[in-house]
Amino acid sequence: MNRCVLGFDIGGTKCAVILGQTEGGKIRIIERKAFPTPAGPEPALLRFETIAHELIAEHGRMPQAIGISCGGPLDSRRGVVLSPPNLPGWDNVPIGKRFSTAFGVPAHLQNDANACAFAEWKWGAGRGVNSLVFLTFGTGMGAGLILDGRLYSGVCDLAGEVGHLRLAENGPVGYGKPGSFEGFCSGGGILRLARMNGFEADDARRVFEAADAGNPIAVRVVETTARYLGHGLAVLMDILNPDMIVIGSIFARQRDLLWPVAEQTLRAEALPACVSACQVVPAALGERIGDFAALSIATLAA
Repeated sequence: MNRCVLGFDIGGTKCAVILGQTEGGKIRIIERKAFPTPAGPEPALLRFETIAHELIAEHGRMPQAIGISCGGPLDSRRGVVLSPPNLPGWDNVPIGKRFSTAFGVPAHLQNDANACAFAEWKWGAGRGVNSLVFLTFGTGMGAGLILDGRLYSGVCDLAGEVGHLRLAENGPVGYGKPGSFEGFCSGGGILRLARMNGFEADDARRVFEAADAGNPIAVRVVETTARYLGHGLAVLMDILNPDMIVIGSIFARQRDLLWPVAEQTLRAEALPACVSACQVVPAALGERIGDFAALSIATLAA
């Protein structure tokens, strides 16, 4: 059965409304409209509603469900955004009920990392696997978990906060903790690590460009990030024993520079059987993963 679904992707700097069509296990994006994130929740919610009604009117299609992807912390069961650090003023916002009432259809809220994991599992690299871990590896480091064919978010929606894991006593700060997984393996963490080593750059991309050109400090920084990526992967494999780990953003773009050292470390640290059973692959949905993530959550509510 073909279904029309609506996705709301809420980010710290930009938001998007996506109208999609599910077709025999696949998804087609009908139209997408993005806008800068307004200050405060009410202007943003009104903008979402206005654009969504415009898309519905333009295409003559009423969605059967709405999926909302947003950074945490949040309460997915109650559909409440709690207090995301990248969304000042979004404190205890009952967004699920708001949109369900406004459009008369079910609305489901989910953490953005979980939503990305679900999208990659349904339509991306993880199609057909039983258990999957998705790592964001972008601005921050978070994980979404598909375990035994089901999205797992934990008792209070904090499952997958792998960026908080401390991998070293000292190191760049990430998730408020020196030496954390996020400190070594995120855009901000890589930039801080580079500066700790005397390499000045505007963003992590510059560090990788310099490493690719042979700059010895940048090479050392990238190798350090890769080594701790391998450590983090080993922890996840030994604890969860998944079929697949999908890594987005920075890894997807810089795999050639990161994977040789990361794989070497992984094989030295993890149980051999876990490594043999698990594929580590870049995200397949690319730069549009946020759109697919929101739509995938809508299919949970349909």
